[in-house]
Amino acid sequence: MSEDNKVSETIKAVQGLVEAVPIYQDGLQPAVKELGKGLHIASRCVTAALSPIAALVWGFDRIQEFVTTRVAEKLSAIPPENIVPPRPEVAGPALEALRYAGHDENLRELFANLLATSMDASTAATAHPGFVEILKNLSPDEALVARFFARTHRIPILDVRAHFKEKPQEYETVITNFSHLGSFAGCKHLNLVQGYVDNLCRLQLLEIETMAQIAAPDAYKSLEEDKALEPVKQHLEATNRNVQFAHKILTRTVWGILFFNACVIDKPKA
Repeated sequence: MSEDNKVSETIKAVQGLVEAVPIYQDGLQPAVKELGKGLHIASRCVTAALSPIAALVWGFDRIQEFVTTRVAEKLSAIPPENIVPPRPEVAGPALEALRYAGHDENLRELFANLLATSMDASTAATAHPGFVEILKNLSPDEALVARFFARTHRIPILDVRAHFKEKPQEYETVITNFSHLGSFAGCKHLNLVQGYVDNLCRLQLLEIETMAQIAAPDAYKSLEEDKALEPVKQHLEATNRNVQFAHKILTRTVWGILFFNACVIDKPKA
């Protein structure tokens, strides 16, 4: 069989998977009918607010175009004989999930990388089915954090503690997992980054080492002197408490490294 025929058959196989994924027509039906003027107005407002969703949800044509263009681009440097049909337990859920994540550039790129990984004979075994569920649990900002950690092993992170002056052995943690991760990764919602850290640790992509710290000189200085902490420091001082910092490390897990390699790191271009 010629190389062109093999690539053609592979593309047809992927298109067959796209067709096999159930694409349902989502219709937003009015939830109530004339149950009072106030409720009717609320219903109309909700319907208007939800109507743009229809434009964001991808249908069969969009998914098929994505597979045959963007994923193909990522495989352009792979020898044709190494391009293989993806495993359905990876490609099927990934294609279905694209219906809802495809509108966001950061998320769809991760899906494209996973599909490309699953179609390269040299990397197909690393495309774990569990990675689809992880992608479905990431926000666009968290996709940016994942891209940052694909090239960074660890960063400094700290807790802000309030120690009582009369009882220096007693303290309470007033800020947990403070870092500059949001700025490093280019996140849009910097106020949500601490929650992102919790979620990425829940997904076991990252972990916090509480009994270790980065040994490099001044590794935590910029965090401790961050202007965002000034109001907290002033409040604690005014309430007769001292500020102390608990140094920690935010780092990648083994599972996280596998995920970053399969879903985040782009394949070499032709």
